[in-house]
Amino acid sequence: MKKLFAFFSILTWSLWPKFYCAAANLKDAFGPNFLDKAAGGDGAGYNTAQRSIDPIIGNVILIVTSFLGVIFLALMIMGGFTWMTAMGDEKKATKAKDMLTAAILGLIIVVAAYMITYFVFKKVVGQSLEVGQ
Repeated sequence: MKKLFAFFSILTWSLWPKFYCAAANLKDAFGPNFLDKAAGGDGAGYNTAQRSIDPIIGNVILIVTSFLGVIFLALMIMGGFTWMTAMGDEKKATKAKDMLTAAILGLIIVVAAYMITYFVFKKVVGQSLEVGQ
């Protein structure tokens, strides 16, 4: 767990300058229209006049499944690295196999949950989840 926390901490700190140093100078970063420059004239592409919750739910599901995909990839890499560096230690190899198995089962559960949600919205509600509308 400490290694995973350290990995994400290093990843966050290495990407920090990309998010906060994008402006040419401080006037661009904190000027009167900095939100319009960042989000564009139409507010990051969201139609604020629309009163339906379906696109919001679709966007939340897209973001959550994307994040869970990243977690799956990190667990697979970590499990593979643990298995490769076990060097004959059966306890480490078993731990790595369990980590890989848990990651694959987690991915199956996430995909099944997405499929069930899609089916419910398509058949019961009568429309599919719209993303970014």
